[in-house]
Amino acid sequence: MQLTRFTDLGLRVVMRLAVAPGGGGLTTSQVAEDLSIPYTHTAKVVARLSELGMVQARRGRGGGLSITDTARRTTAGWLARALEGEGEVVTCEGDRPCPLRNGCLLRTALRRAQDAFYATLDTVTIDDLSATPTPFTPLTLAPPAPAGTPTA
Repeated sequence: MQLTRFTDLGLRVVMRLAVAPGGGGLTTSQVAEDLSIPYTHTAKVVARLSELGMVQARRGRGGGLSITDTARRTTAGWLARALEGEGEVVTCEGDRPCPLRNGCLLRTALRRAQDAFYATLDTVTIDDLSATPTPFTPLTLAPPAPAGTPTA
């Protein structure tokens, strides 16, 4: 199973805010830069996280983003479901329904696998994901060495 990019970014944003001093105070631009995510994507993710009560966004002087206490206790499974939606792994119906849909056991097996995936994420909270020994450390990428330069 693969999460959408939106869900991936949502989890990253919440984890980033969880390790911010005081639980926040960062701007959307700062979070986008820290996580190497386009600002427009980050703004959409932050808006949805705010709707879900995971992030508090304050405008103006002294504003910024902060993680809520609810978000800290929220499981990664709950948040992933909220961001992903409850859709099926495969779609057997629609404009061109699968001709095997009446006797196929794949859909049921994939649903069980999806449930197991989320059940595993349900055992981990956002605080667990952002706990030491893995605090946020932005990577500093150096420009590539010129061709022919010996590397250490």
